[in-house]
Amino acid sequence: MIPSIPDNVPAENLHAFCIEALSKAGVNQQQARITADALVMTDTWGVFTHGTKLLAGYLNRVKNGGVHTDAEPRIDREGPGWAIVDGGSVLGQVIGHFAMQTAVKKASSTGIAYVGVHNSFHFGAAGYYTWMAAEANMIGLSMANDVPSVAGPGSRKAVTGTNPFSYSVPAGPGRDPIMLDIAMSTVAGGKVYAAVTRGEPVLENWIIGSDGKPTTDGSLYPHAAALAPLSGHKGYGLALMIEALAGTLTGAAQTHGIENWMFGDPTRPTRHGAAFLAVDVATIMEPDQFFERLGSLIDEIHEAPTADGVDRLLIPGEREWVNRRRALEHGIQLPADVWEKIQEVADAYQVALPG
Repeated sequence: MIPSIPDNVPAENLHAFCIEALSKAGVNQQQARITADALVMTDTWGVFTHGTKLLAGYLNRVKNGGVHTDAEPRIDREGPGWAIVDGGSVLGQVIGHFAMQTAVKKASSTGIAYVGVHNSFHFGAAGYYTWMAAEANMIGLSMANDVPSVAGPGSRKAVTGTNPFSYSVPAGPGRDPIMLDIAMSTVAGGKVYAAVTRGEPVLENWIIGSDGKPTTDGSLYPHAAALAPLSGHKGYGLALMIEALAGTLTGAAQTHGIENWMFGDPTRPTRHGAAFLAVDVATIMEPDQFFERLGSLIDEIHEAPTADGVDRLLIPGEREWVNRRRALEHGIQLPADVWEKIQEVADAYQVALPG
């Protein structure tokens, strides 16, 4: 029986819970803290499919050896404005954090930097890494490849991964960064799993059955259905660009060469690839001028006329930053499916529930 869900879980309590569970599984303190930082921030954004709900699956991989605890990400080779990182098959958040830090450091000297990663793992919310760049007053991009789960236009099976993509743009003092974090599918696979867990139907444009036609039976995914590509050929085309930057160029596994982190052999590294880019605003334009111009653009969009019932147009990421401030002040309202996974971790690792 699952204990009742607290109305609001303090973010710091959830963070401490993650660190304790990761530490008991053998993850060192630094890597545990970085992973907890990313998972809990994602929950404060209200993006519950990519926050602490993932912890149980990550710990299963750690326990079985598919995620390593005796390694650190390292630079394989590099130039002034680029680097290739060997992730060491440690937790994906640790790898992504290291890679974006590397990109930011290089971009501060060169203006723009690309960092590709191989031997990576599922890295959670792509927006966490682009937020890191925005915190350094840089425009950030992050992306990763994944095992095929998304159909191509007209296909009867998956041909690309969801291949998440994010960008963030710093907006200067007093303004939240613009932030977009999307999958190259109509919805992320986690949303299909969440809907099925909650007993909710999936929408007709979410998944494609083995006959190549849309289906509302979410239980068919992923063994007998694929996610629909984002906007048809547009998402399909972008997914291949991400595969090229995150998989092909980095030397990581590609498409079916990637181990499925949720359903594959938990003793084997997944060999994901990822890519991170940072653009230093100050190298190209005086920052105050950039922030003034971007602020004018944001104000213009906010002031645009809206349809009936719409207060104002939102900037990408605006809802997430409002959610985060509310969560930090009042606690996080965790959905039942997330709390169930937290309970699973608490039981397995004898960690007190956050509350």
